[in-house]
Amino acid sequence: MSRRCELTAKAPQVGHKVSHSNIKTKRRFLPNLVNVTFQSEALARSVRLRVSTNALKSVDHRGGLDAFLLKARDTELSPRAIEIKRQIEKKQVAKAS
Repeated sequence: MSRRCELTAKAPQVGHKVSHSNIKTKRRFLPNLVNVTFQSEALARSVRLRVSTNALKSVDHRGGLDAFLLKARDTELSPRAIEIKRQIEKKQVAKAS
């Protein structure tokens, strides 16, 4: 399981740990990832994703998982999230016609 958010593509960053004597040592800054179950209104089912806490706030702000995925770019999303996005788009087209 990679340390990458499935919705926002946040990944570990590299930086320095700086001591009091200003000695710099390489370190990694890991994203705050949590396993979350989202409800999809369009698909009428729940979806489990590993996302950052920042993405949780973004999903809530945009009005749910469906709205977030439809507005997000495919380059930021994981393959699982892209597949869910395609299913939501397919359902919306079917409802419209």
